[in-house]
Amino acid sequence: MDPTFIISAFVTLFVVIDPIGLTPVFIALTPGMTVQHRRAIAVRSTVIAAGLLFLFAFFGEQVLGFIGISMPAFRIAGGILLFLTALDMLFERRTKRRADKVEVDDLPDPSVFPIAIPLIAGPGAIASIILLVGQAETSLDMAAVLGVMVGVLILVFLMFLSASLIERALGKTGIVVVTRLLGMLLAALSVQFVLDGIRGFGLALGS
Repeated sequence: MDPTFIISAFVTLFVVIDPIGLTPVFIALTPGMTVQHRRAIAVRSTVIAAGLLFLFAFFGEQVLGFIGISMPAFRIAGGILLFLTALDMLFERRTKRRADKVEVDDLPDPSVFPIAIPLIAGPGAIASIILLVGQAETSLDMAAVLGVMVGVLILVFLMFLSASLIERALGKTGIVVVTRLLGMLLAALSVQFVLDGIRGFGLALGS
């Protein structure tokens, strides 16, 4: 098992799912709720998101093959998608879209929509898990990717439980700074996905 691959998988999923950036949204979607109610929503949303990501981890590549999409092509498309997500993070467009969802979707139980889908298990997370599983060379690597995914979702759950404390500790400025840094990391990782996809087509690239 390559430690570098595991670290890359963790960074990719952590940055794409963005537990820190989700905490203010979770607070805004659960105003005035009791601790027990918020905990129940946190449990439901993370479990639903986990189920969806597991589904794509096991069957995503088969679905791509069925409709005639190769993994190198998906790596390139996924890399471009993640790069656009990184740009959104760098220029705060992602935060503004999430704020718009909070204003429009005034739901009594937002655990399924919009928290589980698309805020946790969104297009970026789904593309990332398919890409990472496609890069796994052994069953041990596959297990490592799934373990990393579960670990990131546990972090999301813990962030939700301590959302108020984290928001107070970081403040708006702290959250913006962290989001910018994560956006830079995601941009670099997305370029690597594109390069891997190009190599998958048999085109030689310099190291």
